[in-house]
Amino acid sequence: MPTEKSVFEELFQEAAQINYPKTGDLIEGTVLSVEGRVIIVDVNGQFTGIVSGKELGSSVDLNSVKAGDKVEAIVLWDSESKGLIILSLKRANQIKSLTNLNKYYESKEIIKVVPNEANKWGLLVDIDGLKWFIPVSQLTPIHYPRVEGADPEKILEHLEGLVGEEFTVRVINVDENGKKIIFSEKAAIEEKRGEALKSLKIGDTVEWVVSGILTYGLFITFDWLEGLVHVSEIDWGHVNNPSKFAKVGQKVKVMVIGMDEDKISLSMKRLQENPWDVLAKKYKLGDVVKAPVSRIAQFGAFLELVGGIQGLIHLSEISHGVVKDIKDFITVGETIEAKIINFEPKAKRIGLSLKALQEKPAPKKAPAKKDEAKADDKKVEKKETKKAAPKKEAKAEDKKEVKAEKKAPAKKTEAKKETKKTEEK
Repeated sequence: MPTEKSVFEELFQEAAQINYPKTGDLIEGTVLSVEGRVIIVDVNGQFTGIVSGKELGSSVDLNSVKAGDKVEAIVLWDSESKGLIILSLKRANQIKSLTNLNKYYESKEIIKVVPNEANKWGLLVDIDGLKWFIPVSQLTPIHYPRVEGADPEKILEHLEGLVGEEFTVRVINVDENGKKIIFSEKAAIEEKRGEALKSLKIGDTVEWVVSGILTYGLFITFDWLEGLVHVSEIDWGHVNNPSKFAKVGQKVKVMVIGMDEDKISLSMKRLQENPWDVLAKKYKLGDVVKAPVSRIAQFGAFLELVGGIQGLIHLSEISHGVVKDIKDFITVGETIEAKIINFEPKAKRIGLSLKALQEKPAPKKAPAKKDEAKADDKKVEKKETKKAAPKKEAKAEDKKEVKAEKKAPAKKTEAKKETKKTEEK
């Protein structure tokens, strides 16, 4: 009959070997229960593990965790005597995430992430304490912040609106410590963008979506591509505010007019008939047009003609009189008539005139009496000039007499010479 000692030894030998988890070990356990924000885990049927507080991590949904689920955790602290260990799901998930990121980086696999924070440099994806980053420069055109003057506050406002959206990205940088992990949305669509570019050519008409509006034009996106409708290509007329012609999210038809590597130039106005051609068919030099005053400048006023063409009434063509302020004669919004005095459709110039439709005032005549008085004065001056002339002649005669007097002594000398000759004889 076996003794108690031999039975105990036999049971001990048959029992599973006890493995004591050490701090830093990655272990697998089975969930026993979930109590509030605490998860009780059975480890190998030999130890009880506890996961609580911040060590649960951000990727654990306590509502979906139930008894019997398998979980991986990192041992933070162990007690062999008490058979109790403190575990961290958060740190185990960090290790798994870094392992996966390295795999995604090597394979260039496309993954999906959801940003939960933003700063003025980009979007942050925080998973279990690891900060993953999507820089602004790596966003696709549809998400890129088109902000006037690159205002940091408006950029941040735009990026904060993207928090919570799902992004398709590719890992373009990862390090062992998980301190510098960078995602790129642009890299994820690189192949698709290349395919879309191959099918696009100059002259194509496409319907794309407005993704941004700035003072210098409209940004349009479609099929992972983005193009710019410069302000000069929005309309045939003068465009000082592109937002009057389209809104963000609106579909617009555009023509491809240029392709230079990543830059695609588009045009809206070229899908419309040139209003200068329309104007040339309707009017000629000397015709009178009727149109509203669109704006007033210091040098003249503009009338809005067919197709948004701006006809200029120069300051000198407002009135026959002196014009100190154009607003004294016309106002913005007022519909007036003006005569075409210069029309060059090819050069896109048209000059108008208001005074050409006004009766020219008669020239002012000076009073007759004043003119006669001036004539009399001139006559008197001429008479006085004539009277003064004899005096000059008298002076001339006086000079002759003086000369004659100077010559007289010469005759006396000759007389003396003759007297001497007589005496000698």
